[in-house]
Amino acid sequence: MNIPNILTLARILLIPLLVVLFYLPFEWSLPVAAGFFGLAASTDWLDGYLARRWNQSTPFGAFLDPVADKLMVAVALALLIERFDTWLLTLPALVIIGREIVISALREWMAEMGKRGAVAVSWVGKLKTTLQMVAILVLLAYPAGHWVAHLGIATLYGAAILTLWSMTAYLKAAWPHLSRSM
Repeated sequence: MNIPNILTLARILLIPLLVVLFYLPFEWSLPVAAGFFGLAASTDWLDGYLARRWNQSTPFGAFLDPVADKLMVAVALALLIERFDTWLLTLPALVIIGREIVISALREWMAEMGKRGAVAVSWVGKLKTTLQMVAILVLLAYPAGHWVAHLGIATLYGAAILTLWSMTAYLKAAWPHLSRSM
């Protein structure tokens, strides 16, 4: 166990706390929930940076890091879908969640074929992740109808567009391998 892996585990452990804070009936609970999400999102960057810098990448960390990210994002989006209760937020949220499922399955399948490098994370994926984290942070902090929440929804649409773009790129890269196995 090393510090990058501990940070990844901490991100997973923050998820139940995020849910509890989200549902607390206090005025301060939403900004605090957003703060915990922001803290968890920052550990996503930090654990990867430290693992590379300190040469502490492990198979366990390589497995757990994307799982922690997807759990954190899916839970936060599910909470926001409930709170905002509108198709305007539900649509991009479901696009993001659906893409994560498709790409996770694609990466697993490509890894089984020894071709995981064909679907490595790209700069579009990193930009998508940044936009989605910012959008979720904003949407957790501000109630539906607040003008800042509208900016959060617009940012979530930007993330959803990049989600579709990156998914298309990953599927194109994998297509020669996929089509051979049909």
